[in-house]
Amino acid sequence: MILYHGSNQEVREPRLSYSRKSLDFGAGFYMTTDLEQANSWAIRVARVRKVGAPIVNVYETNERWPSLETLRFESANRQWLDFVTAHRTGRATENDYDVVVGPIANDRTIDVLNLYLAGTITQSVALELLLPQKLKNQYVLKTQRAIDGVCFTGVKNV
Repeated sequence: MILYHGSNQEVREPRLSYSRKSLDFGAGFYMTTDLEQANSWAIRVARVRKVGAPIVNVYETNERWPSLETLRFESANRQWLDFVTAHRTGRATENDYDVVVGPIANDRTIDVLNLYLAGTITQSVALELLLPQKLKNQYVLKTQRAIDGVCFTGVKNV
């Protein structure tokens, strides 16, 4: 499987130490199978950091990948919403997953999540609002074992 990571620099050796805990799936190295999504991430990162140029790093999974402990969310369902909101509010507990896979909260999703977190809408309403959105995916490598399960193959300029 091919995975992409949007950045403002080439990342031959991903490191967990650069990640923030308050992201959708917590601290980890974030990737996607969607090149368009990776391009968007790269542009955003370069703009926010005000250094470097947008670049998409390309990785391929290796023979270790099937043995990784993986948590997979097939859609923006109740479990996904609980997991994302726990991480975004700092209430998440550590787990033993090497990889977490699921929908990415995009700009429209963030609005729904913020309304839910503020108590303005219920979980049922939040899920109803999220249902029709065609969310892209994200793969988050949470352990060194997961990072060892991918191989850097090159970069694509944005």
